[in-house]
Amino acid sequence: VQLQASGGGLVQAGGSLRLSCAASGFTFDNYAIGWFRQAPGKEREGVSCINRRDGNTGYADSVKGRFTISSDNAKNTVYLQMHSLKPEDTAVYYCALDWACALTPNLYDHWGQGTQVTVSS
Repeated sequence: VQLQASGGGLVQAGGSLRLSCAASGFTFDNYAIGWFRQAPGKEREGVSCINRRDGNTGYADSVKGRFTISSDNAKNTVYLQMHSLKPEDTAVYYCALDWACALTPNLYDHWGQGTQVTVSS
């Protein structure tokens, strides 16, 4: 299993970014992708997740109404659209693969390399 996260960058507060997570190296189709983030000195936290098969999603309270997760199953790619970004959203964002949507990092066995999101005030 390979996961490639991309789309991070530097944005001003109030701005938007879209992260992508391209999954490859496997043939099963019943899985979930989760997005997580880790800021310096803080623990990794769950941001959002989506079940590929039924489209069920989950969001952390801190991002509800601002972030939207979606999946292009034909491309095995999951997107995290982030709007109204805040300086506290600054972190390295990781995508990970598991069997069901969950926001608990230690449930996931397969991780991408991370992409930096920096929101300036």
